[in-house]
Amino acid sequence: DRPLERVVVASSSSVYGMPQRLPTPEEEPPRPLSPYGVTKVATEALLQAYRASCGVPTVGIRYFTVYGPRQRPDMGIHRFLAAAQRGAEIPVYGDGEQTRDFTFVDDAVAATLAALERPVESLVYNVGGGHRITVNELLHAVERASGAPVKRRYEPAVTGDPRDTSADTSRARRELGYEPRTGLDEGLRRQW
Repeated sequence: DRPLERVVVASSSSVYGMPQRLPTPEEEPPRPLSPYGVTKVATEALLQAYRASCGVPTVGIRYFTVYGPRQRPDMGIHRFLAAAQRGAEIPVYGDGEQTRDFTFVDDAVAATLAALERPVESLVYNVGGGHRITVNELLHAVERASGAPVKRRYEPAVTGDPRDTSADTSRARRELGYEPRTGLDEGLRRQW
């Protein structure tokens, strides 16, 4: 008999909604604000059920705002860089002072591989870039990476969009050996 392979599933920081603690640990109760966040909570519940009832080794990775080369064109950083390239105006929803924890794709991949290969104890792990910045600060970093100004148009905040996200990655560091290696400026240059 061959042991069951481990199943690693993509979850999201969206499970937290508006967390009470920043940086947010995995023990924070899920309070999703969007249907997308609800689907990730349901996915994690399925992981737990398969682990408990069938003995399937399962792990969920709660990614925090992943970006990098070949990012989907509907994602924020891709849209910001494309707007800088074209000289187009971009909408900023809210005042731009909301914060995000941006994770470079290579770091997300390294954490995912570690979750597949290393002995793991936990059901879920936060994977973030290591610090949070405001959207306004991100836009300044986009300008540095692109060498072009980003024209901004401020619009009302979007319903279901959390004000702040920040990953407490201490569990992933301890159990997976996770260490984010790519800072935002370098990651944006690589995506540019």
